Amino acid sequence: MSPTPEKAARADAARAHAGGRAAAGDPGSARAVAALTVENLEVIYDQVILVLRGLSLEVPAGEIVALLGSNGAGKSTTLKAIAGLLPTEHGEITDGSVRLDGQDITRMDAAARVRRGLALVMEGRRVFVHLTVHENLVAGGYTRGARAGYERVYEFLPVLAGLRSRVAGYLSGGEQQMLAIGRALMSDPRLLLLDEPSLGLAPRLVDEVFGVIQRLNTELGLTALLVEQNARRALAVAHRGYVMEAGRIVLEGAAADLADNPDVKEFYLGLGDAGARRRYRDVKHYKRRKRWL
Repeated sequence: MSPTPEKAARADAARAHAGGRAAAGDPGSARAVAALTVENLEVIYDQVILVLRGLSLEVPAGEIVALLGSNGAGKSTTLKAIAGLLPTEHGEITDGSVRLDGQDITRMDAAARVRRGLALVMEGRRVFVHLTVHENLVAGGYTRGARAGYERVYEFLPVLAGLRSRVAGYLSGGEQQMLAIGRALMSDPRLLLLDEPSLGLAPRLVDEVFGVIQRLNTELGLTALLVEQNARRALAVAHRGYVMEAGRIVLEGAAADLADNPDVKEFYLGLGDAGARRRYRDVKHYKRRKRWL
């Protein structure tokens, strides 16, 4: 998908912002250009279960940010809170705020957030299995109407071009994941949320999916918040990352620094201090030894 002048300008601006931050070395400059800012977020399900506990994070414009954590840490809930989907699961934000490009969207409904430039690729792909590939893309471009760019998506994801009339339920897992990403792109987002894009895919397909995510950032300047349990692959494409435990952020930093952090190596990459892979019996009670808790 060749970037339009608007997309190219957006990509150049994002790279310029990132370069300016690096050159200036100003820790406060990231806030000034943040595409997404989440502050002190608390989320409760069924008015009883507290899932997020004062969670704060930022996604700078033009960057990929990885959100890591074990099952039940609250990663998917974080994305649903940002996307406005909590009411569908009897959840609500009870404290804190979500800002997109500086605008408070905490109480905005999901459709309005999509129109503002936010799109979510949900865990498990969630394509419309009884519709064709093209009909799925039509659904994704609903907010853009006649301006929806089908051919641009087909150009960027050529695997979908030959499957336009195929019923989505008959696609392979990798093809469905590409379709889910393509459907999200139909709304022309500025911020893309991805929930476990490698889930259930063979290693070769995981490579393809992460390659697409990286191209979205480098070629289109798209900002992304990536939730992923495959910490190694997520940190390989991300600029920076956060580690979640029990509904709160416990560690953050540049992706390269996190990948080299001994805690992350041990608890998320399965490697000990010497670089040797640890046995499951040695790490199954890892929470007792986490140095950040």
